Amino acid sequence: MDRFDVSSIVATHGAPAVVGGTLAALAAGFVAWYMSPFVTLAFSVAKGYALSIFLGLPEQRLLAFVQKNAEKGNAQAVLDCIDRWCWDGQWMMNIGNRKGEILDQAVKDAQPMNCVELGGYVGYSAIRIGRLLPKGAQLVTLEISPKYARIAEAMILHAGLEKTCRIVVGDSALNIPKLKEITGKDKIDFAFVDHFKTLYLRDLKIMESCDLLKSGSVLVADNVIFPGAPDYLKYVRGLPEVYQSEFHPAQVEYSTITDGVEVTTRK
Repeated sequence: MDRFDVSSIVATHGAPAVVGGTLAALAAGFVAWYMSPFVTLAFSVAKGYALSIFLGLPEQRLLAFVQKNAEKGNAQAVLDCIDRWCWDGQWMMNIGNRKGEILDQAVKDAQPMNCVELGGYVGYSAIRIGRLLPKGAQLVTLEISPKYARIAEAMILHAGLEKTCRIVVGDSALNIPKLKEITGKDKIDFAFVDHFKTLYLRDLKIMESCDLLKSGSVLVADNVIFPGAPDYLKYVRGLPEVYQSEFHPAQVEYSTITDGVEVTTRK
């Protein structure tokens, strides 16, 4: 055959074989298309940690990049610098600029004075929240890793938000019951939940048991689809008399993988 001749292929191999082969090729193509964002993300993460052997951890390199390239005291410049670093090939688990708009709107709508963040990582979301808070408001971030807490504190300092945002190191299960003492406030106005996804529901129930939530308290939970927090979603959506919950479809930070943010308000 000089050219692609379907009739000749069918005559040689039979129609079922041709159809089966075509379906297999289509299936393989679909799998490759579906998996490509996951492969890209995995490669970016692997590359970052491979480079850490020679250049230091990605988070430490990011901090140095921000300190060199972002104007000190300019919170938005710090966020833009982090986003540029992450979009240019070094993926990191910040909420990111796209989903960050959902978080921004929730903060603007709530105008909270007493805020808590579960999971601080490098300080991106603390800066994102802190830059929008009313005068006199505070954000306390609970971060389990001392290493990440140090980086987050340096990021917050560079952003000029050290008087608004502070980091408390330790297990959230141990520190949530101490929040009244830590913040000097009886209730939480706003909580951003972005630590281990399996702990979302556990820590919400701890907040409930400690009577930290009031009517109007807002909970913003990231990554509820990927990696996912199905038990948390089932809980807040299953108590309509207690919570009003709204899902915001989005994509995983710095990728095209399907994700979403759940914004929940205590009635």
